[in-house]
Amino acid sequence: MTKRNNVDVEALTKTSASIQQDPSKGRKTNRVEGAWNFGPGQPQFSSEVAFEAGKVVLQADQPSAQGGGGIGPSPIQYCLFGLASCFTATFVTVAATEGVELTEVRAVAESDMNMARSLGLSDAPAVDEARISLTVRTSASSETVQRLARLAEERCPAVFCLTNPVRLVSSVAVEG
Repeated sequence: MTKRNNVDVEALTKTSASIQQDPSKGRKTNRVEGAWNFGPGQPQFSSEVAFEAGKVVLQADQPSAQGGGGIGPSPIQYCLFGLASCFTATFVTVAATEGVELTEVRAVAESDMNMARSLGLSDAPAVDEARISLTVRTSASSETVQRLARLAEERCPAVFCLTNPVRLVSSVAVEG
């Protein structure tokens, strides 16, 4: 096993070759299923999320100004966590496949929110922009790091979801 920057480059190479031979192997459905909590003193939404090596319970709560208790991360914070973790993973993976050794990578993701839209008071965008910044420690040149960042921005699934229209299909079922 060849690991660089905590990325299994050998496994990544095999996956890439497999997808090149059969593009259908590159498709995957991700799923999160959760429920609203009606009881007091607990986060408003919880979900047991399964992954390859186990499962974890995630909980979200709106800030008190939005009717929640403020006792858990907000949905927008999870969105920003997804952006930060996905962009960082993509950056580090690109660096690993390019042979660039990294010793530290820190990420900051942020956005400014306009609550007026979610309260039905305005048609203004709820979020004007999302920002992601990395601080990288490496012996590689600044030019190399900037090139890796451009590649990460082009390849990151979370960046794609935030910068391209993704068709949303919603449905609501009513049970007696």
